[in-house]
Amino acid sequence: MDGARGSESRTERAWIVETPGPVARGPLRAVRRPVPEPGPGEVRVRVEACGVCRTDLHLAEGDLAPHRPGTVPGHEVVGRVDAAGANATRFALGDRIGIAWLRHTCGECKYCAAGHENLCPNSAYTGWDADGGFAEHAVAPEEFAYPLPNGTDPEHLAPLLCAGIIGYRALERAELPPGGRLGIYGFGASAHLAAQVALARGATVHVMTRAEPARRLALALGAASAQGTYEPPPERLDSAIVFAPVGDVVPAALEALDRAGTLALAGIHLTDVPVLNYQRHLFYERQIRSVTANTRRDGTEFLRTAADIGLEVTTTPYPLDRADRALADLAADRVHGAAVLLPD
Repeated sequence: MDGARGSESRTERAWIVETPGPVARGPLRAVRRPVPEPGPGEVRVRVEACGVCRTDLHLAEGDLAPHRPGTVPGHEVVGRVDAAGANATRFALGDRIGIAWLRHTCGECKYCAAGHENLCPNSAYTGWDADGGFAEHAVAPEEFAYPLPNGTDPEHLAPLLCAGIIGYRALERAELPPGGRLGIYGFGASAHLAAQVALARGATVHVMTRAEPARRLALALGAASAQGTYEPPPERLDSAIVFAPVGDVVPAALEALDRAGTLALAGIHLTDVPVLNYQRHLFYERQIRSVTANTRRDGTEFLRTAADIGLEVTTTPYPLDRADRALADLAADRVHGAAVLLPD
């Protein structure tokens, strides 16, 4: 299949990270660029929706060092295949697919061989190593794309592709026992999805977050309690996940754990963690586990789970032309649920 011809002279709207820095200084710049062409084994989609992830904010502000100049952010991409490169046969033109954060692994290193492709030293990422979905078209290797259903609004599919997948992996890393007590610190795009998976598994969920609208959302979704970020939950926790990119939260989360509890740190970036007190924070075999990207198996399992439990995705939509506003609102905690860009 080869639908890649005929767009060489066309241009499209896109946003690039020009000079990383505080979002108030406008690190995103709107541009017109040639419509990208898929290479061998790649497909191109006409973007229907693209989620705005906190990782995009970290890239724009320089918390993540840019891997290339002028990168188009966005790695929660939903679109219809409209072109394919040589030897790309997995999808047909018109298929709806998702493009996520992980876009390449070597498949040969010891990590890939052991099923830990998220740790591959030669991995590459959408919106960091290659252009993402803050544009009208996006290109990705077909082997790293996910088939998506036709009957769901693209706006509510987009956050599943990173916020959902990473939240799912963080939940697995937190080793929540059956019917256990889970604490969630920060309640944005990823957390509100992970909470629903935990609730569907019979967990009791307690949410600690600074924003009052987020606390209301947590309670509406079924959380047993919702309080301020540094307030203790009403009972000891078997597991906890820190979604907030704030290292100061870690001691509070550890202190809330019961004996043998596990804390998972879900973010790709975290400010410095304060000095921990061994007896107060770590004794009784409490443990901390980091979360690094995801495997394709995580993505497949999560998307199946999301469909099975009827996940409720809360979004705040923005037109593509307001991507800079979406990023600023995310930085200021003004986004309800997940921010999503809609090109049309």
